[in-house]
Amino acid sequence: MSTSRATWRSRSLLNDEFTGGLPASVIGIGVDIVDTERFATVIARTPRVVTRLFTEAESLTSDGVSRSAVSLAARFAAKEAVAKVLGDTQGLEWHHCEVIADSLGKPSLRITGTIADAARARGIADWHLSLSHDGGHAIAFVVAEGVSRA
Repeated sequence: MSTSRATWRSRSLLNDEFTGGLPASVIGIGVDIVDTERFATVIARTPRVVTRLFTEAESLTSDGVSRSAVSLAARFAAKEAVAKVLGDTQGLEWHHCEVIADSLGKPSLRITGTIADAARARGIADWHLSLSHDGGHAIAFVVAEGVSRA
């Protein structure tokens, strides 16, 4: 029996239909850091980059106010971290990886379309996300969980 935490039964809500009764494990991790000042400069110079990278729901707070460049930088870092988990990003669309927040502000990922297809092909069924920003940087850490297809 393995003692690796990655093979212990997960506390996530993955169902046996997806896992085939196998315990879920960590399929991949991704981390990315963004210089928030540089990201703000990009947005100021090319404002349409916001609509190219983010859905309308991502670019606005729950009150309908435009998110700050720092907040958007953290969300961009999350998308980059997901891309690192998936490896080959050819043909993937940014809008298919959406950073959302619950009523308490806890971030999570809504994965659809091309990103969902790539994740499914790799056995990924659940995502965990942590975002932070401080000292001129925004960081995202992503854990992909599922059953390895290898």
